[in-house]
Parts: sequence; C-alpha cells; structure tokens
Amino acid sequence: MVLGTSSGAGKSLMTAALCRVLRRRGETPLPFKGQNMSNNAWVDGAGGEMAYSQALQAWSAGLEPVAAMNPVLLKPQGDSTSEVIHLGHSVGSARAEHYYRDWFRPGWRAIRTGLAELQAAHPQGRLVLEGAGSPVEVNLQARDLTNLRLAQFLRARCLLVADIERGGVFAQLVGTLALLRPVERPLIRGLLINRFRGRRELFDAGRDWLERQTGVPVLGVMPWLDELFPPEDSLDLLERRGRKREAELEIAVLRLPSLSNFSDLDPLEAEPSVQLRWIRPGERLGRPDAVIVPGSKQTLRDLAALQARDLASELQAYLVEGGHVFGICGGLQMLGVALEDPDGLEGDGGPASRAGLGLLPLRTRFGATKALRHRRSQALWPPPGEGGRLPLEGFELHRGTTQLLDGTAPCQPLAADAELGWWRLADGGRGGLVAGTYLHGVFEDGPWRRRWLNLLRQRRGLAALPEAVPHHSRQREALLDRLADAFEAHVDLGPLLG
Repeated sequence: MVLGTSSGAGKSLMTAALCRVLRRRGETPLPFKGQNMSNNAWVDGAGGEMAYSQALQAWSAGLEPVAAMNPVLLKPQGDSTSEVIHLGHSVGSARAEHYYRDWFRPGWRAIRTGLAELQAAHPQGRLVLEGAGSPVEVNLQARDLTNLRLAQFLRARCLLVADIERGGVFAQLVGTLALLRPVERPLIRGLLINRFRGRRELFDAGRDWLERQTGVPVLGVMPWLDELFPPEDSLDLLERRGRKREAELEIAVLRLPSLSNFSDLDPLEAEPSVQLRWIRPGERLGRPDAVIVPGSKQTLRDLAALQARDLASELQAYLVEGGHVFGICGGLQMLGVALEDPDGLEGDGGPASRAGLGLLPLRTRFGATKALRHRRSQALWPPPGEGGRLPLEGFELHRGTTQLLDGTAPCQPLAADAELGWWRLADGGRGGLVAGTYLHGVFEDGPWRRRWLNLLRQRRGLAALPEAVPHHSRQREALLDRLADAFEAHVDLGPLLG
C-alpha cells in the first residue's frame, strides 16, 4: 500500500510506477483505492464511474480499468456535499457532517465487494493499494475507510511517501509516524522521499537521520522528473505555469469553480506547439487562438459564475473578432440558449432554469439518468482534409439531454451521431466559430486533434501540422515507462515485496 503524508504527495503516480514495475517482473498488479474524492472521472467498459487516477494505474498495470478498482468515489458538488458512487453507480448524495454516520457501513461493504470482484477476476494478482490524503487525520481515524483500516484488513506492507518539494519533509514523516497507533506502526515497511531536486548524495545525512529517529528504512529518494504527468487533482493545474518556448498557439481554458474531467486537456498539454492558459472567471480573456469551456460537476452554478462576470458578452465579442470557442460536456451545455433543471441536480439543489451563454442554438434538460458509455462515430467536423473523414471517439458522462432548436441560426452536427455535438460559424460566417461535444477524451485521437489544431493554425497563417500522429495513449504509455524507469533506479522494493 502506498500512503502519503498529505494529499498531493505523489501517491497516485508512485502507485502507477509500482504497478508498471511489477508488470515488468511478470506479475499481475491490481491497483485499488477503496475511496477517492475526485471530479476527474473515467467510465469503464460496463458503464461504471471511477476515478481517472485508478484508470491510469490500470493502464500502467496492463489492465482494462474497472470500477471495482475504485469502489467508493465521492464527487464534490460544493457546499460540503458530494455525490456518492458505489461500484460505478450513483447511490445518493452526502453532506460532510453526516457522511460517516450514513455511509460508513455501505462504503465498507462496497470496498469489500470491489476487492472480492477484483481478486476473483485475477486470482494470481497482487493488490497494489493507494491511500487517501493522510492516514493520521486524528478526527477521522475511527471511521477510516481507505487507509490503515484497509491496510490492517489486508495485512498490507505500506510505503509512506513525502513530498520534499513542499518543504518540511522531516516533520511530515516523523509527525505521521508519531500519530500512528501501536498496532498500525508495524505496517510501515519503508519511507519514500518524492520530488527531490539536485544530487541525491546531498540528502544522505537526512536519510541517515530519518532512519535513526524512526527505525524505518528510507527505501528511496525519487528525483524531480521534468515530465508533464497527469495532475492528481485540479489543484495541481495551478502549478502548470511554464511557458513552452516552441509554442505557436495559445488556448485559454476556463478554470470553472466545479471543474471536472480536466484530464481531457492532457493531450493538448502534450502538444509542443500549444500553450494552455488556465483562467478563472473574472480574469481577462485576452485574445487566445481558442477558448475551451471544459466539463463541470455543477453546470448551472458554474454558468452563473461566468455570467456574473459578464463572460457571455466577452465571448460574443471574441467570436465577432474571429475567435474560436469549444465546449466539452457541461461546457457544451453552457454554450446553449437554455438549461432546465427541474430536479435541482446541477445547481443549488432546487428546481432551476437558466439562460445559457447563447452561442449555440441548444436547449438542455437535466434528468436523474446519467449517460455513461463509450462512443465512436464518424467526424463530420472539422472539414475532411486529404485523409478524408476521421473517427470521433470518447466517452459520455453527463446528466441531461440536449436538443437543437428549430428556426434558429444555422448549426451543424459534429459527428454522424448527431447528438454527440454541434458547431456553427459565428456572425454569419464573418466572425469566428463555436463548437462543442459531449465526448470526454475527444482530444486523445491524434489525427482528429491535429485537424482541429490545424483549423486554428490556418487562421494564424501557420503551416499545417502532420495529422498522422498516434493516439495519446501511446504518449501516456511512454510516460509511464519513464516513470517506472526512475522508480526502479531509485527505490528498493525488497521490504515491500516480501
């Protein structure tokens, strides 16, 4: 089990690295996180929701992601409330102050069921568990679902990870170990220092001190890796402020208050010629080459935040001047003219109806049923190039159905399956372009992504990029291999593997 001294210490990526290393050694690693809190989700092949970080770990292990790998998923909705997902399916909502009273026992049952399903499917597999946050939140220890309660239940050998980049690494580790109960302390088989900059020998004295003070071996010092790994949560996006020297296009992404599925933007981050600029509601839009309105967990609430800062007028002006706006899922819904929420699912809990940004002639009505499925269709937009029409693929994860309104501005379907998205030229074709899709992961397909980028490049008078590039999963695999290379080089797995 990989535990951390805090959220963001690197547990998710260290677990992914461990899965890849075990796979290389001929084992079947089974990634598992009993409970995760995240709006960055994935949909498995059976239509179950799970955290994207467990999907990443499954790919690292060479397995198809399944919701049993993350049997309890909490999706924050604001106001200390979260949607509760058990074994891939929504089972209700919970307020923070009542969560352990109402959901502890059902959550533990879901975790036990997920473990049983995973082990039945892979009887020779080795579980690789990831903890959540810190394992010694003393106010929560009695109702811990996913850290040391699970480690004790499975008699897991635990690796405790601390992020030296944050500072205070000695206090992180010594303090965490000091707060463990006597029955829990023997579970910790080793310490790992993560994100160390500089020459490793400079930490030798610190390593020796830690081992003397704690009696626990330091199994490794992972170096700072200058790689663009998928962020573990939306807070990590704030750290992505570096300027790419070779960037030719700037794409602004609205950092919505209830941002979801931010991994949709990873393939664009990986494009050397693209600079992403994350902007909060209220920050100046500027004149980027495109604006992306991403997914949202609370669509009406985020729409209200945008409208309160007059972003609708700013986007309209941007389009008239030739700009390009693209919405994904909740972002697509916001681009429409009307959003109806009779059951209070996407706003503040009560029935609501709200005017959209008015950039696409669409009406969305929210309902209790979620669309949870992988889709593949033929792209009708961007216009076919020399390579002809391209496939358009991704997955749906949304409430609500969207309809194209009759008798309004011309609007065309994005794909052969017309309900997957729409596009239109703004200002009668004299201005820019606005488009949107329900498909998460739409930028993963290399040829479609490049064709979209070439539309932007054409407007700037830049040469077209080659379309014949692989799926983003190839880049992700190479990144996981480099992560595992570093892990193998710098971490002693002996005490963990037994």
